Amino acid sequence: MRRTLADSVVVLDFETTGLSPQYGDRAIEIGAVLLEGGRIVERFQRLMHPGFRISRFIENYTGITNEMLKGQPRCEEVMVEFAEFLEGHNIVAHNASFDRRFLDAELKRVKRTYEGACCCSLLVSRRIYQDAPNHRLQTLVSHAGVSQAGRFHRALADAEMTARVWLSMIERIRRQYGVSTLFFDQLSELSKVDRLYVHRYLTSLADGR
Repeated sequence: MRRTLADSVVVLDFETTGLSPQYGDRAIEIGAVLLEGGRIVERFQRLMHPGFRISRFIENYTGITNEMLKGQPRCEEVMVEFAEFLEGHNIVAHNASFDRRFLDAELKRVKRTYEGACCCSLLVSRRIYQDAPNHRLQTLVSHAGVSQAGRFHRALADAEMTARVWLSMIERIRRQYGVSTLFFDQLSELSKVDRLYVHRYLTSLADGR
Protein backbone atom coordinates (compact mmCIF):
# COMPACT_ATOMS: atom_id res chain seq x y z
CA MET A 1 0.00 0.00 0.00
CA ARG A 2 1.28 3.47 -0.84
CA ARG A 3 2.60 5.69 1.94
CA THR A 4 -0.25 7.68 3.43
CA LEU A 5 -0.61 10.64 5.76
CA ALA A 6 -1.27 10.01 9.44
CA ASP A 7 -4.42 12.16 9.35
CA SER A 8 -6.00 10.21 6.48
CA VAL A 9 -7.15 6.88 7.91
CA VAL A 10 -10.17 4.84 8.94
CA VAL A 11 -10.68 4.87 12.71
CA LEU A 12 -12.81 1.96 13.86
CA ASP A 13 -14.32 0.38 16.95
CA PHE A 14 -16.17 -2.88 17.62
CA GLU A 15 -18.64 -3.74 20.35
CA THR A 16 -18.70 -7.48 20.87
CA THR A 17 -20.24 -10.33 22.88
CA GLY A 18 -16.95 -10.96 24.70
CA LEU A 19 -13.19 -10.75 24.55
CA SER A 20 -12.11 -13.21 21.86
CA PRO A 21 -13.47 -14.61 18.59
CA GLN A 22 -11.31 -17.65 19.33
CA TYR A 23 -13.88 -18.63 21.95
CA GLY A 24 -16.93 -17.94 19.82
CA ASP A 25 -17.45 -14.26 20.58
CA ARG A 26 -18.90 -12.16 17.77
CA ALA A 27 -19.27 -8.51 16.85
CA ILE A 28 -22.57 -6.81 17.64
CA GLU A 29 -21.76 -3.27 16.46
CA ILE A 30 -19.18 -1.60 14.30
CA GLY A 31 -18.50 2.10 14.07
CA ALA A 32 -15.93 3.80 11.89
CA VAL A 33 -15.02 7.22 10.58
CA LEU A 34 -12.97 8.05 7.52
CA LEU A 35 -10.48 10.86 8.06
CA GLU A 36 -9.11 12.78 5.11
CA GLY A 37 -6.70 15.61 5.83
CA GLY A 38 -7.71 15.61 9.48
CA ARG A 39 -11.46 15.91 8.83
CA ILE A 40 -14.20 13.30 9.21
CA VAL A 41 -15.62 12.93 5.72
CA GLU A 42 -17.64 9.72 6.10
CA ARG A 43 -19.13 7.57 8.86
CA PHE A 44 -20.12 3.89 9.06
CA GLN A 45 -22.24 2.42 11.85
CA ARG A 46 -24.21 -0.84 11.98
CA LEU A 47 -25.68 -3.05 14.65
CA MET A 48 -25.44 -6.73 13.74
CA HIS A 49 -26.96 -9.92 15.08
CA PRO A 50 -24.38 -12.42 16.31
CA GLY A 51 -26.69 -15.42 16.01
CA PHE A 52 -27.30 -15.86 19.76
CA ARG A 53 -28.45 -13.87 22.77
CA ILE A 54 -25.95 -11.54 24.39
CA SER A 55 -25.29 -11.53 28.13
CA ARG A 56 -26.77 -9.12 30.63
CA PHE A 57 -23.24 -7.89 31.35
CA ILE A 58 -22.73 -6.88 27.70
CA GLU A 59 -26.16 -5.25 27.59
CA ASN A 60 -25.25 -3.12 30.62
CA TYR A 61 -21.71 -2.40 29.43
CA THR A 62 -22.60 -1.28 25.92
CA GLY A 63 -26.20 -0.22 26.21
CA ILE A 64 -26.96 -2.57 23.32
CA THR A 65 -29.80 -4.92 24.24
CA ASN A 66 -31.08 -8.16 22.79
CA GLU A 67 -34.24 -6.25 21.86
CA MET A 68 -32.17 -3.77 19.83
CA LEU A 69 -30.48 -6.59 17.97
CA LYS A 70 -33.73 -8.24 16.92
CA GLY A 71 -34.16 -7.89 13.17
CA GLN A 72 -30.67 -6.52 12.62
CA PRO A 73 -28.59 -7.98 9.76
CA ARG A 74 -26.21 -10.83 10.51
CA CYS A 75 -22.53 -10.07 11.04
CA GLU A 76 -21.66 -11.54 7.65
CA GLU A 77 -23.90 -9.12 5.77
CA VAL A 78 -22.51 -6.09 7.59
CA MET A 79 -18.88 -7.14 7.16
CA VAL A 80 -19.20 -7.46 3.38
CA GLU A 81 -20.42 -3.87 3.37
CA PHE A 82 -17.70 -2.71 5.75
CA ALA A 83 -14.95 -4.36 3.69
CA GLU A 84 -15.86 -1.96 0.88
CA PHE A 85 -15.77 1.04 3.24
CA LEU A 86 -12.35 -0.03 4.49
CA GLU A 87 -10.74 -0.84 1.17
CA GLY A 88 -7.61 1.14 0.39
CA HIS A 89 -7.19 2.65 3.85
CA ASN A 90 -4.99 2.07 6.87
CA ILE A 91 -6.77 1.77 10.19
CA VAL A 92 -6.45 3.15 13.71
CA ALA A 93 -8.14 1.70 16.78
CA HIS A 94 -7.80 2.18 20.53
CA ASN A 95 -6.38 -1.06 21.90
CA ALA A 96 -6.09 -2.16 18.30
CA SER A 97 -5.13 -5.77 19.00
CA PHE A 98 -8.69 -6.36 20.27
CA ASP A 99 -10.42 -4.73 17.30
CA ARG A 100 -8.03 -6.30 14.80
CA ARG A 101 -8.81 -9.80 16.12
CA PHE A 102 -12.50 -9.26 15.52
CA LEU A 103 -11.96 -7.54 12.18
CA ASP A 104 -9.86 -10.41 10.90
CA ALA A 105 -12.20 -13.08 12.27
CA GLU A 106 -15.36 -11.51 10.88
CA LEU A 107 -13.79 -10.80 7.48
CA LYS A 108 -12.54 -14.39 7.30
CA ARG A 109 -16.11 -15.64 7.70
CA VAL A 110 -17.07 -13.82 4.50
CA LYS A 111 -13.84 -14.74 2.71
CA ARG A 112 -12.57 -11.19 2.66
CA THR A 113 -9.18 -9.90 3.76
CA TYR A 114 -7.75 -6.60 4.91
CA GLU A 115 -4.54 -5.53 3.21
CA GLY A 116 -3.79 -2.28 5.01
CA ALA A 117 -1.75 -1.52 8.11
CA CYS A 118 -3.09 -1.01 11.63
CA CYS A 119 -1.89 1.37 14.33
CA CYS A 120 -2.91 1.41 17.99
CA SER A 121 -3.84 4.86 19.29
CA LEU A 122 -3.52 3.58 22.87
CA LEU A 123 0.15 2.70 22.32
CA VAL A 124 0.81 6.05 20.63
CA SER A 125 -0.92 7.87 23.50
CA ARG A 126 1.45 6.23 25.99
CA ARG A 127 4.27 8.01 24.17
CA ILE A 128 2.58 11.37 23.54
CA TYR A 129 0.53 11.75 26.73
CA GLN A 130 2.96 10.26 29.23
CA ASP A 131 1.52 12.47 31.96
CA ALA A 132 -2.04 11.12 31.58
CA PRO A 133 -3.43 9.28 34.65
CA ASN A 134 -4.07 6.28 32.40
CA HIS A 135 -4.61 5.73 28.70
CA ARG A 136 -8.20 4.58 28.54
CA LEU A 137 -10.18 6.40 25.88
CA GLN A 138 -12.46 8.14 28.37
CA THR A 139 -9.46 9.48 30.29
CA LEU A 140 -7.68 10.66 27.15
CA VAL A 141 -10.73 12.53 25.87
CA SER A 142 -10.62 14.62 29.04
CA HIS A 143 -6.82 14.82 29.21
CA ALA A 144 -6.45 15.95 25.59
CA GLY A 145 -9.33 18.40 25.91
CA VAL A 146 -11.32 16.99 23.00
CA SER A 147 -15.09 16.98 22.93
CA GLN A 148 -17.12 13.90 23.79
CA ALA A 149 -19.03 12.51 20.82
CA GLY A 150 -21.66 10.42 22.60
CA ARG A 151 -21.90 7.48 24.98
CA PHE A 152 -18.69 5.58 25.64
CA HIS A 153 -18.82 1.90 24.61
CA ARG A 154 -20.99 2.59 21.59
CA ALA A 155 -18.98 1.91 18.48
CA LEU A 156 -19.46 5.07 16.43
CA ALA A 157 -19.03 7.38 19.42
CA ASP A 158 -15.86 5.57 20.46
CA ALA A 159 -14.52 5.70 16.89
CA GLU A 160 -15.17 9.44 16.66
CA MET A 161 -13.55 10.13 20.01
CA THR A 162 -10.58 7.95 19.11
CA ALA A 163 -10.24 9.97 15.91
CA ARG A 164 -10.25 13.22 17.90
CA VAL A 165 -7.59 11.94 20.29
CA TRP A 166 -5.54 10.69 17.31
CA LEU A 167 -5.70 14.11 15.65
CA SER A 168 -4.84 15.83 18.93
CA MET A 169 -1.67 13.74 19.13
CA ILE A 170 -0.73 14.60 15.57
CA GLU A 171 -1.27 18.29 16.30
CA ARG A 172 0.81 18.07 19.46
CA ILE A 173 3.73 16.55 17.52
CA ARG A 174 3.43 19.18 14.81
CA ARG A 175 3.34 22.01 17.33
CA GLN A 176 6.08 20.81 19.67
CA TYR A 177 8.50 19.43 17.08
CA GLY A 178 7.73 21.49 13.99
CA VAL A 179 6.94 18.41 11.89
CA SER A 180 4.67 19.72 9.16
CA THR A 181 3.93 16.35 7.54
CA LEU A 182 3.40 13.15 9.49
CA PHE A 183 2.98 9.80 7.82
CA PHE A 184 1.02 6.83 9.11
CA ASP A 185 4.08 4.58 9.20
CA GLN A 186 5.91 7.13 11.38
CA LEU A 187 3.21 6.98 14.06
CA SER A 188 3.17 3.19 13.77
CA GLU A 189 6.89 3.23 14.43
CA LEU A 190 6.40 5.67 17.32
CA SER A 191 4.00 3.20 18.96
CA LYS A 192 6.94 0.78 19.32
CA VAL A 193 9.56 3.28 20.51
CA ASP A 194 10.65 2.99 24.13
CA ARG A 195 9.09 5.89 26.02
CA LEU A 196 12.54 7.07 27.12
CA TYR A 197 13.45 7.70 23.47
CA VAL A 198 10.27 9.37 22.23
CA HIS A 199 11.83 12.84 22.22
CA ARG A 200 14.81 11.58 20.24
CA TYR A 201 12.57 9.85 17.70
CA LEU A 202 10.31 12.87 17.18
CA THR A 203 13.29 15.19 16.94
CA SER A 204 14.67 12.96 14.19
CA LEU A 205 11.40 13.40 12.27
CA ALA A 206 11.71 17.15 12.61
CA ASP A 207 15.26 16.93 11.26
CA GLY A 208 14.06 14.85 8.33
CA ARG A 209 16.13 11.81 9.23
